[in-house]
Amino acid sequence: MELPINPIAIPIAAIAALVIGALWYNPKIGFGNLWMRESGMTEEKMKSGKMAVIFGLSLVFAALLALLLMQFTNHQWGAFGMIGGDPAADGVLPSFEAFMADYGTAFRTFKHGALHGTIFGVLGALPIIGTIALFERKSAKYIFVNAGYWILTLAVMGAILCGL
Repeated sequence: MELPINPIAIPIAAIAALVIGALWYNPKIGFGNLWMRESGMTEEKMKSGKMAVIFGLSLVFAALLALLLMQFTNHQWGAFGMIGGDPAADGVLPSFEAFMADYGTAFRTFKHGALHGTIFGVLGALPIIGTIALFERKSAKYIFVNAGYWILTLAVMGAILCGL
């Protein structure tokens, strides 16, 4: 039986988040200057961090996010959850086999994943970032730069998770 996800999709989706961030927050081609101004970030602060730790943890966090997003983009996970384990194990009912035969690869496209990733970004990331920013007294520009990054990133991650 086919797994509901390609095993390399999660690391690729996590790496995609870092690549998109490098472009999105780049001062020369993205929103880096606006983000720095609206967040209060300075060149001095940028140079003070331990970049290996920052990027390493960012990659781990992106992988965790990909694991969560997978539940929203790949509907087959619900069917696998019904059986509570390995579909190759003894005791899988014929109804599960029939369901997977009918719907096992349904809605497994980049487009479908991108749609669900975008919805996840708008309904998940935007409210979280917006709420935090409001209490931190950040501007609407700050909210839209950061939420825009996550909406785009989650769309790409969803496309990867669902389409690979």
